[in-house]
This record gives sequence, structure tokens and C-alpha cells, in this order.
Amino acid sequence: MAKRMRVKDIFQATTDQQYTVMGWVRTFRNNQFIAINDGSCLANLQVVVELDKTDADTIKRITTGAGISITGQLIESQGKGQTVELVAEKIDILGDCDPETYPIQLKNRPSLEYLREIAHLRFRTNAFGAISRVKQALFYGIHKFFNDRNFVNIHSPIVTGSDAEGAGEMFQVTTLDMNNPPRKEDGSINYKEDFFGKATNLTVSGQLEAELAALALGRVYTFGPTFRAEKSNTTRHLAEFWMMEPEVAFNDLHDNMDLAEDMLKFLIQYALDNCAEDLAFLEQRLIDDEKTKPQAERSEMSLIEKLKFCLEHPFERLTYTEAIEILKNSTPNKKGKFQYPIEKWGADLQSEHERYLVEKHFKKPVILTNYPADIKAFYMRQDDPKEGVPGPTVSAMDILFPGIGEIIGGSQREERYDLLVRRMNEMHIPVEEMSWFLDTRRYGTVPHAGFGLGFERLVLFVTGMTNIRDVIPFPRFSGSAEF
Repeated sequence: MAKRMRVKDIFQATTDQQYTVMGWVRTFRNNQFIAINDGSCLANLQVVVELDKTDADTIKRITTGAGISITGQLIESQGKGQTVELVAEKIDILGDCDPETYPIQLKNRPSLEYLREIAHLRFRTNAFGAISRVKQALFYGIHKFFNDRNFVNIHSPIVTGSDAEGAGEMFQVTTLDMNNPPRKEDGSINYKEDFFGKATNLTVSGQLEAELAALALGRVYTFGPTFRAEKSNTTRHLAEFWMMEPEVAFNDLHDNMDLAEDMLKFLIQYALDNCAEDLAFLEQRLIDDEKTKPQAERSEMSLIEKLKFCLEHPFERLTYTEAIEILKNSTPNKKGKFQYPIEKWGADLQSEHERYLVEKHFKKPVILTNYPADIKAFYMRQDDPKEGVPGPTVSAMDILFPGIGEIIGGSQREERYDLLVRRMNEMHIPVEEMSWFLDTRRYGTVPHAGFGLGFERLVLFVTGMTNIRDVIPFPRFSGSAEF
């Protein structure tokens, strides 16, 4: 096989030279013009077929989806829509594609719902090529951001015996025959005979393990798959997704907010700088989709405007208590427009409330802090009582973005041993089983803080897609584990 040139690179290559390109046929017009793409960029390369140099059998096999290799002369294009084109001298069919059964026909843009059913082939569409390249840039950007700030990447376990969130919505891991499991005298399953000698699950978070590392290495982050067995059939939830979780010793809540804001702005700017072509395509795609919606349901900002909106505004910081007062007195709440009315302090905020604060009230990204302790996890640092606040609060923070609501959740962690144990008992967290976690509070405890970013939710925001199942290659959710 001749050494090939990527389509992305050939657009910058010297003309009047011979090159080989390999890829998949997007279209073949008039038995003369092939649009070929190899996934390296959004743009297709136009290949000119000279009929007197190509046999008829090969021409018949050049169909949408076919894998081909083309060697030819690169020339400046005389036509519109491209700067260069390749004049084919030799065409080899690497893999045929039956046009009658190939499920992706580009004449009519396939719907996202249809493409989810053929997720193994949807990478070949422009939309999913663009999403995949943006996702790669964000993935690399995360590692670059933390590497440049001297963070250490920690691989936290995927199989775990603890529930970091205390919610109990975990997938069980076992090698036991569940049709006839070993049992104790009281009839309960004897997990001592299981592979790990105890009940284990897929992790919901790497945070607790990150805390262990941060309280020795100072600055760490985890980035890996996490699992939630909650039956949330929404456009923002998955059963399997990737989480990025930094943890920093000696940081308080304000340091935590600064780090999260800096990171989000860095990643958005990195995507704008490195994925301009793909983001422009996704923006136009969104504009075309919006035209089919009633005016009231259309976005006020285009995709690029939304991204720049988050870069150009310092994030508004306010407490949960202040937010509740704003929401209680808001027009949508008074007129019964909220699906979940805000009646009193202690309400668990929904996406509609978060978006109102960002998009209508402040018109900038928002960081909410100091939530009621009753609606937050056991490990969050308990605040000192404050005048005018109805109940106990914790040093938690959520970052809210336009169009999506919460994109980051975090907190300063409870470093005080006695208060942490008391909170664990109140929330029925097994203290003895968590002795390894409590050792960090027994031996040299220090203030520390961290947060979690659902990676696919970030990709959802940056690409402008509306369903999280469209920004992960093979989505897992309740009732679906295809491929």
C-alpha cells in the first residue's frame, strides 16, 4: 500500500504533486466527482475521475460508504467549494458498500433518533464526526489544563465496596450464580464466597479515593468511567458516563470556585481555538433545527454566542438562600409557570430554576453556594450557622450554564473528624466500613476541596446537542445496553 496523506493535511499540501488518499465515499456525482472523507476533518476532498483511465467495473463500485484508495495529482480547483482537488490516476476499492442496504443515505439528513439505532455507523455522518473531534479536543484540554498546573492524575477503582454519594443507586458486581447463590443461616446472600469476599459495585465517583491522594500529593484529579443505576430517562442522564474530579489540599470553597471557573473557561476557549470548523458546522446545524421550532422555544443565542457568553462574563456567585428568594419572587413562580414551584427554603432546585437564574435573571453563568445540608452529601463541610438562614448549610457549590443548568458540582470537604462521623451516622453511612476514609481525618487532616464534571455534559454544552445520548459513542441507559 502506498503511504497515504490525510484529507486534513492534503488541503495544505503542495499542488502539482502526486498523493494517495484513503477514505470513505460520501457522494459520487455524474460518474466524475467523488467526495471522499477519512474522518480527519469535516471537509471532503473532491476527486476528479477520468473515465478513460478508470474501468467500468470500478466505476460501478464507487458507491456511498465504500472504502477506497486513490492516487493522483493534486491541482488547484477551478470549481466552487474547494481550493484543491485530486485528479485520480489509480482507484482501488478497499471495501464495497451496497447502496441498496447501506443505512446512511446522505441525500436526506437522517434524524438523531434514527442514528441512535445504528450507533455503530453514525460516526460516518458529519455531525458525529464533528462531535467526536470536539470531544477529543476537550478530553486533551482537560489533561493539559491540569498538567500545566502540576496536578497528578490518579486512576481510581471502577469496582468498589463503597457508595461515595450515599444514594444506593449502584450496579452490583458479582461472580456468584444469582439463580442459586450461597446463603447465610438467616437466608441472606453470603458475599464472603464472592470473588472479592464482600459485596461490590461499579463506582459512582472517584472522589473519595482522590481525597486520599490529595492529602499526600496536594493536587490530584481522576478522569474515568462512572456508573449510576438510576432510572432517569431524560436528555441529560446516562447510566455510564465519564467523570473528571480534581481534589486539592489546602483549598477552601472560594479556591474551589476559582479553579472550576478557570477550567471551564480554558476548555471552552480551547475548543473554539482548535475546533472552529466543526463548531461552525454544529452551529449551523442547530440554527437549521431551530427553524422548525415555535419562536418561543428557540434559543436566544447561537452556539458560538453561547460559548463566548461564558468566556466574557465573570460567573455570578450567590448563596442558595439568596437564589431561593429570587426564585420565590420571580414572575414564572408567581404565575405558576414553573413545573416545580418554589415555596420555601430547602427545595431541591431543578433544571428550570437553574436556567432561569442563568438565562433570565443574571444573564451570565452562576455559581450557587452554601446549600441546605439535608439535600447534599455527607462529606461536605458544615457551615457555621448564619443569621437569616433557616437551617444548617454546607460549603457546596454548583456551577450553572445556559441551556443546560448544572454542569459542575463540588464542595469544600469536611475535614473535622468528629463532625464528619456525626454526619455519617445521621445519613446512615457505615462508619466502620469507611475507616480507611476516616484515617485521613485522624492523621494530619487539612482543609481541602474538589468538584466533579460530567464529561459528556460538558460535550453536550460545547457542541450544542440537545440529548446526551448523542455525545457518547454507545449510550447506556435504562433498558438499553446495545453494542
